[in-house]
Amino acid sequence: MPNLKDIKSRIGSVQNTKKITKAMKMVAAAKVKKAENTVKAARPFSDELLHLFRKMLATVEEHSTCGLKVERGLDNYPELLRKREVKSEGLLVITSNKGLAGAYNANIVKAALKRVRENAENGIKTVIYPVGQKAVSAFKHKAGDFELKKGYISIANDPTATGANIIAEDIAEDFVNGEIDSIDIITTHFNNMMSYSVVAWEVLPVKVEQAEKHEIDAVMEFEPSPHAVLQQLVPMYITNSIYQALLEANASELASRMTAMSAASNNAEEMITTLTIDYNKARQAAITQELVEIVSGAQGVKG
Repeated sequence: MPNLKDIKSRIGSVQNTKKITKAMKMVAAAKVKKAENTVKAARPFSDELLHLFRKMLATVEEHSTCGLKVERGLDNYPELLRKREVKSEGLLVITSNKGLAGAYNANIVKAALKRVRENAENGIKTVIYPVGQKAVSAFKHKAGDFELKKGYISIANDPTATGANIIAEDIAEDFVNGEIDSIDIITTHFNNMMSYSVVAWEVLPVKVEQAEKHEIDAVMEFEPSPHAVLQQLVPMYITNSIYQALLEANASELASRMTAMSAASNNAEEMITTLTIDYNKARQAAITQELVEIVSGAQGVKG
């Protein structure tokens, strides 16, 4: 017969767990709406920046840093536009700092490891740039043919353009120095409150299809020069791509956590119901057993 004290203790434990999961669901629900609005508000700017970038590349045929001040790898826009043979690929893997978000982080790490294996089969070295504590921890304990760079943990907590610029400067420096020949972002695309998609975005070298002729303005004037404008536009495009990826990941993570905590709360409620039934059955069995013992004792006395 089940122990009544153990069942009651387990019911109390599950009830406490339910309180936690319900609170986490409410927190995620409060944050995800703001994250959704932010990511949707940022998409038109990204689309317009891409449109402008395409027109610039179609208009300016030659790229040069002549007369320009180049202090960082991110300032060397001709090198960032130059395509070369890929012998070493960088992967910016964006996860969250916290767990309890269902399979969100596991799906991203899985996609990154799949890319690592594909690169190894093709003789390409992989360099991992992890964003978020979960990516840092996962790749520290995973064996594979990759090099792990420093992690960006604080940036995952609160996606900002400043944080995206820090990442952009680091990867651009490695690209210009020849440590990597390309870099992709492994992140998620926020679809809605109930779903997201794991995606890979190409960042470096900057690959933008040239604009169609009808998209190009009849007259385009650049001040102080086309190269000076491109030197500002290329870093902006790279940084914005990373920033958009961070926003998409943040919204996807919160939506995934809200869904996971909702499911956990429902499961806890079902478990409490089942345990309560078991407790009542065990209690009834104990009462019945006591009555049987009393009746048997009374009959023994009479006999």
